[in-house]
Amino acid sequence: MPISARGIFNGRGFTLIELLVVLLIMGIAAGLIGAIVRPDDRALLQAEAERLAQLLELAAEESRLTGKRIAWTAEGAQYRFWRWRDDVGWSEEGDDALRARRLPAGMAITDLRIEAKPAPGGLRLEFDPHGARAYDFRLSLGEASFSVSASPVGEVRIDAPR
Repeated sequence: MPISARGIFNGRGFTLIELLVVLLIMGIAAGLIGAIVRPDDRALLQAEAERLAQLLELAAEESRLTGKRIAWTAEGAQYRFWRWRDDVGWSEEGDDALRARRLPAGMAITDLRIEAKPAPGGLRLEFDPHGARAYDFRLSLGEASFSVSASPVGEVRIDAPR
């Protein structure tokens, strides 16, 4: 009994509309999963602000404990820590927690003020072993921003702008 082409496809397979509906549903699901998995700008910014605040506290504490000056500089999409060495001056040593780091894409550090005055010479803080200074700066990503500030006694905190 011969089989016609019409008999082979009769009742089998999917129509074009059914395939398009399945692809649309898969696209919507993939978009939702991507939006859920990727943290929003504010959460990403807050995590980076907390990390930077902890590193600045660590630098200030290390300076007090070792009796050596430590500097922090930020330029472009990165920041780094420098240690003063009597034999060579400022030296970047990157083998520990105070190594150079890159900011996530689109994030920026701006408006550094030391003792409530604009910082001379750009984004640079120096931690002196004999005393702490108050400072603050802004960390931003898109519309979100946080202020990182330190009191004269060395307490670093993060505040969302009001």
